Amino acid sequence: STRHCPWKMNQLPPKSAVASQVSESTNSRLEALDNLSMDSFWLEVENIKQSAEAEQEECSLADVKTQEEGEAEAEWLQDAGLAELLGDPAVDKDNLVLLSTLTRTQAAAVQRRLDTYSRSRRRRNKHPVRDVRDVFAVGSSQDTAAEKEESSPDPLWHNLRTSNTQKKTQDYSCTVRNPGKEEVFNMDVAYSEQAAVLLKGSFLSESRKLKDGNALTRFKIPKGRLGVTRIGDLSAQDMKKIPTLALIELTALCDILGFELKRNKAAKLKTTEKRLFGVPLNTLLENDQKLLPNTKVPLLLQALLSCLEKRGLETEGILRVSGSQTRIKSLEQKLERDFYSGLFCWDEVHQNDVSGLLKRFIRELPAPLLTAEYLPAFAAVQNIPDLKQRLQALNLLILILPESNRNTLKALLEFLSKVVAREKNNKMNLWNVSTVMAPNLFMHKGLPNKIPEGKEKQLAEGAADVVRMMIHYQDLLWTVSSFLVAQVRKLNESNSKRYQFCDKRIKNLLRKIHADKDKVEKNQGEPSKIVKVHASLLLKDSLEVHLNNATRVADVLRQFQKNLCQNGWNIVNTVNLLKCNNSTECTNLLLYEVGGNIGEHCLDPDTYLLDLYHINPHAEWIIKQNPSYPRMF
Repeated sequence: STRHCPWKMNQLPPKSAVASQVSESTNSRLEALDNLSMDSFWLEVENIKQSAEAEQEECSLADVKTQEEGEAEAEWLQDAGLAELLGDPAVDKDNLVLLSTLTRTQAAAVQRRLDTYSRSRRRRNKHPVRDVRDVFAVGSSQDTAAEKEESSPDPLWHNLRTSNTQKKTQDYSCTVRNPGKEEVFNMDVAYSEQAAVLLKGSFLSESRKLKDGNALTRFKIPKGRLGVTRIGDLSAQDMKKIPTLALIELTALCDILGFELKRNKAAKLKTTEKRLFGVPLNTLLENDQKLLPNTKVPLLLQALLSCLEKRGLETEGILRVSGSQTRIKSLEQKLERDFYSGLFCWDEVHQNDVSGLLKRFIRELPAPLLTAEYLPAFAAVQNIPDLKQRLQALNLLILILPESNRNTLKALLEFLSKVVAREKNNKMNLWNVSTVMAPNLFMHKGLPNKIPEGKEKQLAEGAADVVRMMIHYQDLLWTVSSFLVAQVRKLNESNSKRYQFCDKRIKNLLRKIHADKDKVEKNQGEPSKIVKVHASLLLKDSLEVHLNNATRVADVLRQFQKNLCQNGWNIVNTVNLLKCNNSTECTNLLLYEVGGNIGEHCLDPDTYLLDLYHINPHAEWIIKQNPSYPRMF
């Protein structure tokens, strides 16, 4: 039997024949959950309700007003970094740079929203925006906007200069899936382009019934010649470009799959005078960084997770068994008073009370951890029939999250993985953990609590499945796709050229750079190249490396290690080098690509450097110490 669930999960309304298969495929997947108990989910919902009732909380809910036609599109264009297209008679150069990097499907997504916004402005007799055809420099046509929308958008975009559209399709057209076997997760080609190819071939990957634990499909990201880029490998400057590109790609993917991407407006809650619970993530981090600079996850959350990892991972029913609400409330008050002074003692706290505090901390955030704007999109991932495409959407949503939310979510998911790993002792398997945590991530007092009647069970199971995917596939989800990194490089190249031409004094330097670049491009077919690798923080000397088609980052680091030990190089700071048995460990060192068409990029050990040199010939390569590696001195 199902119970009333006081929370909201927005669904993505179907728009096409593809979407019409969602209900059937979703139901078939959820039928497989009949043998997986949802008791933990509903028990957690009841505990949350009782906790709120006991404190007689009053929330100032923001009314969700129905947006007029064009408003959602205007907000989307602003968030996508294309605000200038809304009314400026001259397209901003930054917009042109961004548009020049888009794939065919991404550009079509932008076009659709500009079409809708333009029609809404004309109907309201406001100042017209630029015609879509002018923005993208395509041929004129006498067709009306409605006629264009009914026809295929492909002819309008054949003039876009996007390198990604030139890629061959056989690499990602599809591999027929064999249940139980490892599958390839292609990140070299835009997800929306992959989906478009599948649809053109009238092929829709079969839906996969939900399975538990180790029975879930295993995916492998194939490493290309440029390796794999994880979140954290890119500089903050380059990462700021990723959410905009990810939003455009997510929208394009939803368009291809036949879904509408719905987003909420952030709800405003009453301000709190507390210092820990109910405080915005950014405010918490600002306060924590005054004590510990570079803190990326709230210190309170770190303390809660650390306490549970030390004494709670073996506790049977941890997370599921609720602690005393009275004790939890008392502990919250003590933490508010004593946490920052260092007087709070964790040793005497019951582990179930700590897990209650953890869930309370997440629920009490003024805005959901998954953000009010994108919580409906996270919840609606369940409606995508194919598992791989569900993961593609989740990967993009993770990249769209603000950095503070993304880092906090990652810390939580890493802890939940540790809980699942101790399943034999704590009796908490992956599904148990997912059903307990789903209400805490998807229920929020600042959002409307209406839910379609009769949909409680389906939406609850779908939310638990989304949490399960985030826990199980977090390594994959925290990867930056190669096609997004390529778009960042193109943005940087275009911006760099524009700023250089603004200064007449460096035109001579530009000519030299372009001449050098032409020389490099002519020699790209060369089988080898000699370059210098710097390690200025460690050594006064640089390392001269002979590159060939087989030279990888790991090879350079081993060569650096060998020269350190044998040649007696002049070491600047031995404190920064971890020594073991009179040798420097290669795992302590990382190679970074700096400058050129990238800000700073920590390279995968399996990156082939000659290929990277051809893509970014003006970058410097610098060896640095791994910041997460422990030091012995």
